[in-house]
Amino acid sequence: MPKKKTGARKKAENRREREKQLRASRSTIDLAKHPCNASMECDKCQRRQKNRAFCYFCNSVQKLPICAQCGKTKCMMKSSDCVIKHAGVYSTGLAMVGAICDFCEAWVCHGRKCLSTHACACPLTDAECVECERGVWDHGGRIFSCSFCHNFLCEDDQFEHQASCQVLEAETFKCVSCNRLGQHSCLRCKACFCDDHTRSKVFKQEKGKQPPCPKCGHETQETKDLSMSTRSLKFGRQTGGEEGDGASGYDAYWKNLSSDKYGDTSYHDEEEDEYEAEDDEEEEDEGRKDSDTESSDLFTSLNLGRTYASGYAHYEEQEN
Repeated sequence: MPKKKTGARKKAENRREREKQLRASRSTIDLAKHPCNASMECDKCQRRQKNRAFCYFCNSVQKLPICAQCGKTKCMMKSSDCVIKHAGVYSTGLAMVGAICDFCEAWVCHGRKCLSTHACACPLTDAECVECERGVWDHGGRIFSCSFCHNFLCEDDQFEHQASCQVLEAETFKCVSCNRLGQHSCLRCKACFCDDHTRSKVFKQEKGKQPPCPKCGHETQETKDLSMSTRSLKFGRQTGGEEGDGASGYDAYWKNLSSDKYGDTSYHDEEEDEYEAEDDEEEEDEGRKDSDTESSDLFTSLNLGRTYASGYAHYEEQEN
C-alpha cells in the first residue's frame, strides 16, 4: 500500500506545478504582447507603428527607446547585469541601449541577459507575411499570427486572411489519401486526413497533443471543432442563368458577376445612353453645317444672266 500523501506534500506538489506553468508561460509570450512587437508613436511625426529603433516614416530616433527583450525604458541598476556600469544613476534614452536587433529592428538594452538571449529567441526572426510576403523592414506596421494556421500576418492583411483561412482546397471533407471522411484538418495545407493517414513516419505525435500533419508537420485539429468550409468554383456555363430568350453561357455569367460585384448599374446605363444621344445630335448638326457650306460654294461662281428673279426680264420682252 502506498503511503497516504500529507497536506504539506500536496501543497509542495501543487506549488511545483504552478511554477512549472509559470516558466512555460514566460517562454511562450503572445506575439501581440511581446516588447519587440509593441505599438510605438513617433515623437516627431506622431505616426503609430511597431517598436523600432528608427521611425519608419521620418527615420528619427525616439527619446525613450523600449528594450525589445524586457520592455523597459529606464535602467535602475538594481542588479549587476548591466554591461556598462552606472552606479547610482538611472540611465534612459541612448544611454540605456546596447544593440539593435537585425530581425525586429528594435533597440536592446545593455543588460547582459538581453544582449545574449534576444537574438536567438526573437519571435520575429522569420516574420514574413503569408499574404503579401513583406518582412519587418518592408512595412511599418506590427506583426500578428493567424489564430488558425499560425502563420505570420502584417497589420494590413490580418483580418482578411483570418476570414478566409478555414476554407479547404478540396470540394469535399474527404481524406486526401482515401475516400473516407477526414476527421483531422491541417489549416496550413488546407486538407483533411483520416485517422489512419495522420500517422506519419517522419513526424512523430507528442503525448497529449493532436497528431501532426503528414505533409508539413503542423499540428492538426479536429474538423468538427472548426468552422471549415469547402472550396466552391463558379464556372461560366454552369452558373450563368438563362435569359429571356433562353440563352445562357459566359456572357450571362459575366453579367451576373458584374451585377453582384458592383450592384445595380441601371443608373450608369441611363447616363451612358444620354451621353451617347447627345453625341449623336452634335454629330448630326456638324454634318448639316458641312453640307450647307459645300452647296453654297458650288453656286457662288454660277452666272445665269438676266432672269425673272433678277428683275430684268420685262426689259428683254419689250425690246423683242
